Amino acid sequence: MKKILKSIIVLLMGSLIGLSSACTSSFEKDNTDETGFPDDKQDLDFNKYGLKLLIVQKGIYFNYNWGAGLNWPFQVMQNLGADMFAGYFHDAKDNFFMHNSTYNLNDSWTSANWINTYGYIMPAIYTSEELTETENYPSFLGITKILKVATMHRIADQYGPLVYSNFGSKTGSDPESLKDAYDHFFEDLEEGIQLIQDFVAKNPGIESYYKFDILTATRTYDEWLRFANSLRLRLAMRISDVDSAKAAEMVQKCIDSKIDFLEPETHLISVSTVGSGYNNPLGEINKAWNEAYINASMESFLVGFNDPRLPKYFEKATGSGEGKYLFDIKGTYKGIRQGINVSHGNYSGHSKSTITQSTNAILMTPAEVYFLLAEAALKGYVTTGSARAFYEEGVKASFMQWGVGNQSDAYLESKATPADFKDALDSRFDAKAMTDITPKWDEADTNERKLERIITQKWIACYPEGVEAWSEQRRTGYPKLFKVYENNSNGTIDTDVMIRRIPFPAALQSDNPDQYNKLLELLGGPNNGGTRLWWQQRR
Repeated sequence: MKKILKSIIVLLMGSLIGLSSACTSSFEKDNTDETGFPDDKQDLDFNKYGLKLLIVQKGIYFNYNWGAGLNWPFQVMQNLGADMFAGYFHDAKDNFFMHNSTYNLNDSWTSANWINTYGYIMPAIYTSEELTETENYPSFLGITKILKVATMHRIADQYGPLVYSNFGSKTGSDPESLKDAYDHFFEDLEEGIQLIQDFVAKNPGIESYYKFDILTATRTYDEWLRFANSLRLRLAMRISDVDSAKAAEMVQKCIDSKIDFLEPETHLISVSTVGSGYNNPLGEINKAWNEAYINASMESFLVGFNDPRLPKYFEKATGSGEGKYLFDIKGTYKGIRQGINVSHGNYSGHSKSTITQSTNAILMTPAEVYFLLAEAALKGYVTTGSARAFYEEGVKASFMQWGVGNQSDAYLESKATPADFKDALDSRFDAKAMTDITPKWDEADTNERKLERIITQKWIACYPEGVEAWSEQRRTGYPKLFKVYENNSNGTIDTDVMIRRIPFPAALQSDNPDQYNKLLELLGGPNNGGTRLWWQQRR
């Protein structure tokens, strides 16, 4: 086992081993510790096939312990990056204001997602693919394919070109373009769906993956099929502005497949904390470290809309701390603007997230599916429902998910608009609302205005999953977020255009120059946060 894993990683990219040799040197040991089953027990009850997939499920919303502890990897992999860039969160500690917040990107933070995913999660996926295919366990192979896409499209959507279909190849682990990667994502989803469907047809009522499933609400193959079809819809809409024909084809495939999508009150794709050994890392960052506060952009929309989900998402400000407030914030919802670069921690009395260590880590919701269908209808890919109907069902599904379903009808009639932002400590950081969009649908609006409304509500509904929210904000330009107050990117990131991507690890340039140069060639621009990704063509 150790020799196999070592060869995979070395073939993938020796540079990553140089970046994280201390992590990968104990890879097999950590896997054994994590699953709790020695090799001679792993053949029992499908353990041999399912335990690797537990690692993968814990590695999507990353909180897999490879020997260096939990929670902090997620903070640098996502919370100080995508979660903040999406307009969801901001840390209140002074030593974090000067880096990613001002676009002075910290390479050790921005490299972490790439390093940890390739160092620990993709090897587990590769091993699972090899094992389940060789030993003919089609349903487990099907789930592996779905998890592979669920994991790696997040890497692709943050960095751009990546190693995907060639991972572990004996002829080399060559990168591929984002366009090619998306083609392979669709192929793997189709294969995963077919494998599970064939297994279910031959083995009705058998749920052999049940005890390893910590992602679906019902722990059934049916929900895995729904997840795969919903994920295919997500990726189809991601490329809709750059390859409309392919997007339309994939949306039609979703419909023609006869597989239903995720449904409200029944399905939810989230990493379960119940009996799984998984703790929500955002909850630890929030509750134990006091480092997950409402972003000023999120405050503007939720407060302006008088959104009933606001108290479900965030706590009211305590007004405590050492700062001298310009006005009383106690009992209100008060956020932090990105890029203010202050040298104090006086924002600690602001509004923190409600997410705890035991909150399931949300990855995909039925609400998102409705908003995807709303955009698909707006673009003419779907003719079985209107954009308005799907949009309103999306809002209702999100309200049901957060326990405020009885307030959705009134909200959908609201003409409230986002609020101006007032900084509680320094009026220099005040900002006017970026838009006057409302929750209420207006059929007379232009399609662009309708798209803004759809994506704004989709962004609110995706909370707290910042990777997907940030991907859609970069693709569409919606919602309209506050610009960074101070931009310290040395001209590599345009303040108005905003950050476009996460850079590849800087050490690749010296540790694996051939691969680094190939990645840049496929990216089509410099390795900085201002270079657009393939699907970011509309703005």
